[in-house]
Amino acid sequence: MLATSRWTFLSIGLVLALVPFIWTVGASFRPESDLFGHPERLVPTEWTLHGYRQIWEQLPFFRLVLNTILFAGVTTTLTVVFDSMCAYALARLTFRGRTLCFWLVLATLMVPFQTTLIPVFEELYHLGWLNTYQGLIVPRATSAFGIFLFRQFFMSVPRELDEAARIDGAGHFRIYSRIILPLSKPAIATVALLNFTALWNDLLWPLVVSSSPEKRTLPAGLALFAGTHVTDHAVLMAGAVISLLPIALAFFMAQRYFVAGISTAGLK
Repeated sequence: MLATSRWTFLSIGLVLALVPFIWTVGASFRPESDLFGHPERLVPTEWTLHGYRQIWEQLPFFRLVLNTILFAGVTTTLTVVFDSMCAYALARLTFRGRTLCFWLVLATLMVPFQTTLIPVFEELYHLGWLNTYQGLIVPRATSAFGIFLFRQFFMSVPRELDEAARIDGAGHFRIYSRIILPLSKPAIATVALLNFTALWNDLLWPLVVSSSPEKRTLPAGLALFAGTHVTDHAVLMAGAVISLLPIALAFFMAQRYFVAGISTAGLK
């Protein structure tokens, strides 16, 4: 009876999670007539590659994908570096105000991104960074959640390793780079995967900062395409399906470390 209930709840969860994805994939292979004639169907009655052919002709698709890879990849790399260095200071160093700094970092988690959007936009305007790659990347190069997760993970690393390294003459940067980081692969994978996913799918920030197709990311390009031209829904669905592939690949590659990072960071 208990096993039956588990399979029932699992099946309901799988259906609720997979139906939107299956519908999106199916819609990317459907002509407009089939999509609007039978929108409730998951599987097309008529298969076509029209959406995947037209996306290269109606959009600067290669440029949009390249910008998205650059934005998500570089920003994620900077986030891992800066967040881990800040977390090391909060977890392993002793200085006055350390607890206050940690609480300030936690407090920023409560501030919605939309409330800081206008001040950051004005700063970028005065710096001349609007519609530039540095304007896209630099303001998103740190994350309070990443600092928090790294700090929790670093707290679980035995301090005896630091003392042994200091006896051998190692400084803080060497301890951070040669001892703490190699032991923190689950935390690195977790922060990197969460940030990469959020940045890859981010729509609001690229829409605000970029004003030309040469600097737009894929979500922003698809959103503006839907509002500018007579919308070809097959093209939009094809773009959405293609944009899902890097996220799925990154998740499957980092899944083992991701689960370990979440479970270990929750111990402290």
